[in-house]
Amino acid sequence: MTENGKNLRIVIVGGGASGWMTAAALAKVLQGQYSITLVESEEIGIVGVGEATIPMIQLFNRLLDLDENEFMRLTQGSFKLGIEFVNWARLGHRYIHGFGVVGQETPSVDFHHYWLKHHLAGKAGPLENYSINTAACLQNKFMRPRLDAPNSPLSQIAYAFHFDASLYAKFLRGYGEERGVRRVEGRIVDVLQRADDGHVTGLTLASGQQVDGDFFIDCSGFRALLIEGTLKTGFEDWSHWLLCDRAVAVPCASVKELTPYTRSTARQAGWQWRIPLQHRIGNGHVFSSRHISEDEATAVLLGNLDGAPLAQPRALRFTPGRRSRAWNKNVVAIGLAGGFLEPLESTAIHLVQIGIAHLLTLFPSGGIDDADRDQYNRMMRQEYEWVRDFIILHYKATERSDSPFWNYCREMEVPQSLLDRMNLFRSHGRVHREGNELFTKLSWLQVMYGQGITPRSYHPLADLRTDAEIQEYLDDIAGVISACVDVMPTHARFIADNCAAPAVAR
Repeated sequence: MTENGKNLRIVIVGGGASGWMTAAALAKVLQGQYSITLVESEEIGIVGVGEATIPMIQLFNRLLDLDENEFMRLTQGSFKLGIEFVNWARLGHRYIHGFGVVGQETPSVDFHHYWLKHHLAGKAGPLENYSINTAACLQNKFMRPRLDAPNSPLSQIAYAFHFDASLYAKFLRGYGEERGVRRVEGRIVDVLQRADDGHVTGLTLASGQQVDGDFFIDCSGFRALLIEGTLKTGFEDWSHWLLCDRAVAVPCASVKELTPYTRSTARQAGWQWRIPLQHRIGNGHVFSSRHISEDEATAVLLGNLDGAPLAQPRALRFTPGRRSRAWNKNVVAIGLAGGFLEPLESTAIHLVQIGIAHLLTLFPSGGIDDADRDQYNRMMRQEYEWVRDFIILHYKATERSDSPFWNYCREMEVPQSLLDRMNLFRSHGRVHREGNELFTKLSWLQVMYGQGITPRSYHPLADLRTDAEIQEYLDDIAGVISACVDVMPTHARFIADNCAAPAVAR
């Protein structure tokens, strides 16, 4: 291996979204200066249910210089403005966690304190009236942000995507192979290691072929073939906070208007996702096996579909948590091999993306440096813990008492880091964001309030404006947003005009 690392042979184990996202990003950034081989087996297949994303994926698409309309057509994609949560705070209740801006920035105190002051006094409308994303969700409207109107809420539209996970992996495979990624088909039957330090040196396939490398990226999903199966890295189990450890998934026919949001509906022992695509709807029931059987969970799922099922339900098993170290020796785990925190806030693809981003920041030069490896592990631990706390919030902050599952969630002890945030918001509506953590203050605001945490008061600086001034301020924001949503096309019309995919034969 040369000192500058240009002879570094990179081997990615596993395909699917995580493997091909990694391959595509490395191929783009490394510009053919490194050997990149991806080993996957058609026999094993992929998990293929990570079909909803968050706006950070646009950074990844820009890195790859993708044409967004082409990307949407080839993946049967639709647009996502947020997530609707049904029955989480209590039965019959719903709210939307919308992306992007809520209200309008002010120089002295956050918008939501003015809204909170009047809301507590019964003078303000629902929080969703003050966000163009959530207001558009309620009317099934969508458009890309109008950058030519910088002072309008139309310039503040933030969005992500829904897409077919299998088509996404296929799309990225084509992208990677065009840029020099070598794909090797085969099932791995043995992993070769260096005798002196245990570093992985190669893979033996069922065919007898050997794939050698210097740096390995484990994208083998829940099997964690290298990071755990070979290196015995260890796993931090978070199932005492996140009870759901199973999922059953099934696609169904589309029979309703194409909605620009994911829906999460809380059930007796978990929750059900609904992800609208151009050619179908993706559905799944995430549940706790301690509280409901797989057969019962499947029956609940099949009984709550929009249209006829298009395949047999597929079951998944997982343990919520993270690998003790994401980078061990010369192996980095990305995606499910590194951990899984259930898809409640659509963070699975993001954790792949951020794992790749941090790896590029600390990319090895010639050899593996302990300082780089330790920093990567610190960064990934923090990323997982930030997401963990945000997801736990949805379960902990609930009034539901209709099942043993929800009783446990409501009463369970939670990480101190989350408890501190909840208490801070409960006192005066204050929201604190840690450094560059994924979820913004506005995300924490919408979920904490949506889940039923009502602050006792608001920031005292909100009193520097008169009630009349605040009311005019709130009414103006809500009115402008309403007018903007009125001129937006429907989600279905926008897709038809810009990125409609070819019809799929049934």
